[in-house]
Amino acid sequence: MQSKSLPLIIIVALLILVGQSSLYIVKETERAVLLKFGEVADADVAPGLHFKIPVVNKVRKFDSRILTLDARPQAYLTLEKKRLIVDSFVKWRVADVQKYYTATSGDEFKAAQLLSDRVDTGLRNQFGERTVTEVVSGEREELMAVLTKKLSEIAIKELGVEVVDVRVKRIDLPQEVSESVYNRMRTEREREARELRSRGNELAEGIRADADRQKTVIVAEAYRESEEIRGEGDAVAAKNYADAYTGDPEFYSFYRSLQAYRESFGGTGDVLVLKPDSDFFKYLDKNAAQ
Repeated sequence: MQSKSLPLIIIVALLILVGQSSLYIVKETERAVLLKFGEVADADVAPGLHFKIPVVNKVRKFDSRILTLDARPQAYLTLEKKRLIVDSFVKWRVADVQKYYTATSGDEFKAAQLLSDRVDTGLRNQFGERTVTEVVSGEREELMAVLTKKLSEIAIKELGVEVVDVRVKRIDLPQEVSESVYNRMRTEREREARELRSRGNELAEGIRADADRQKTVIVAEAYRESEEIRGEGDAVAAKNYADAYTGDPEFYSFYRSLQAYRESFGGTGDVLVLKPDSDFFKYLDKNAAQ
């Protein structure tokens, strides 16, 4: 019984094995070609479940999604022969499956290398037709659009891939040029700083001189006003003295004599040499006082 079932098991296993090797699935995110003895039999197999003849047919599948090629920074010369270091990337996908397989043998790395060479040539040509200002800001978007269109036409024709977009991530000057530019920028900033300081010192001197002038004017006016007030006070005092003298000349004379005595004999070492009958001692004379 077992000897009879063994061949049946072998046959079933062989059928399963043949069935598995005869069926294949192409995903929605894939593109595929069906080969017959190494030649392309079906250039673009649709997504889904398909049948192939084992040994005779072979299937090669490729990623149909948009892929990114991040190129290494390269040096390019502009129209003025200025050297720039450009870092860029490319978005691409398989467009013509048969052409892609024929040109690259379905090797994604080889396709990226061939596409990178064409991108490098395209960037070199586009930068060589423009100035530094144009590639940095003025015509950068136009440059990318023109380059994308031209590269896509060439890549589809030669490699079977579509260039979806080309973008420049960064544009730098070479290290030696950058140092020179930075030094020039630093020198210009220092010159501007010196000019601003000089202008500030000039303004400060003007403000200081104006303040000194205002101070002098204020002091002079204050002195003038003080002299006027002092003069007015002296005039009032003189008038008061005159009024007092007119009212009682004898008392005023006596009061003035007392002030003279106080000022003359205020010190301990004062000496006066006068005649006894001098008017100075008029109010000190007992007889005169009576």
